[in-house]
Amino acid sequence: MTESTISPTAAPPCPLCAASCSVPSSGAPPRSYYRCPVCALIFVAPGERPTAEEERAVYDLHENSPDDPGYRRFLARLCDPLLARLSPASQGLDFGCGPGPTLSVMLEEAGHCMTVFDPFYAPYPERLTRAYDVITATEVVEHLHAPGRVLHELVERLRPGGWLGIMTQRSDAVTDLSRWRYMRDPTHVSFFAERSFHYLAERYGLTVTFPRDDVVLLQRVS
Repeated sequence: MTESTISPTAAPPCPLCAASCSVPSSGAPPRSYYRCPVCALIFVAPGERPTAEEERAVYDLHENSPDDPGYRRFLARLCDPLLARLSPASQGLDFGCGPGPTLSVMLEEAGHCMTVFDPFYAPYPERLTRAYDVITATEVVEHLHAPGRVLHELVERLRPGGWLGIMTQRSDAVTDLSRWRYMRDPTHVSFFAERSFHYLAERYGLTVTFPRDDVVLLQRVS
């Protein structure tokens, strides 16, 4: 079924920018996908997203740990460009830290003061009411069912000049979405393009840089 054969008004609103003009998109079967022409987000049809219980069952299988050198090398893709930009002793939040918080440990080792939040493993909502110099989200945004709401809340928690560091694979370079490994994870439901982050930057008055192909840094303008 082609995008032109379905009326855009029949599509669900984009969960990032709330536009109502999303159109059916190709993607890894068996799920159904839509693509927003405004912010370029590709997202799973709402009725086909996993439940919280199904998500937790997958996350419980993760064995991430700060004692794993390979995992540290992976997280260094985000950690290193952040460390080059952060002021000494910055206060930060690792959002979506998972069952084995590690990036927060790496930043603490570099002299920063970190706390963590995760809806399953560190569910402390009061930590989302504070202001931070840096907020990190590694391999998190692709799991968000409501990325627009969550990212708005994170930006609001940034102090002027603060950094939001995100690690996620972007869809821009993918030539065949039906074979993209990233889409085959049942907990991945939101797939960002470079334009998706430019949309966020324009909406919230942020600067945006892409130091690596799976890393984006957004800074709240002072």
